[in-house]
Amino acid sequence: MFRVLSIFIFILASTSVFAAESPTRFISDDVFTYIHGGPGTEFRIIGSVEAGQPITLLDNTEGDFTQIIDHKGREGWVLASLVTDQPTFRERLPEMEAQLKQANDQLNQITNNTGNVEESLKLANDKVAELQAALSEAVKERDQTELKVQQAADNKRYQMWQQGGLIGGIGALIGIVLVYLPRPQHRKKNRWM
Repeated sequence: MFRVLSIFIFILASTSVFAAESPTRFISDDVFTYIHGGPGTEFRIIGSVEAGQPITLLDNTEGDFTQIIDHKGREGWVLASLVTDQPTFRERLPEMEAQLKQANDQLNQITNNTGNVEESLKLANDKVAELQAALSEAVKERDQTELKVQQAADNKRYQMWQQGGLIGGIGALIGIVLVYLPRPQHRKKNRWM
């Protein structure tokens, strides 16, 4: 009995060690996703993860689903196609803004310290233009992502309305059928048998 208990404790400890060493991944920017209690959409939804949220990827995949731990510590399953190892725009945008600020600071310092102001200014302006182009591209991609998320939410609402209409139509059809079913005949009470 002690041997079985010690093996069980060893297995439990080793799985927690592997979970701690799991790589950090992110939910892709294209959509938000629901976290399911098992590897499929038929399992209970236990929450959702917004696009760009960091997650911990567990080493367990079944079919199209992979097991994760989200940023709130919830363990569940999401579509594996929505998990990416690339940092999202939510994470990269502050870095680009910091680089832009750093380039502006360097531009100010170069302007004050260099005798060849025009050349330094041109280099700094080129860097600022490059960073602004990258920032503008990131903002454009973020706007496209928000549009896709909104479209996904609208599609979900449309599907719910469609299912509700179908249920209502079936209920009306059952009601019509019940009206036309023959009713049982009641026996007269004055009859002897």
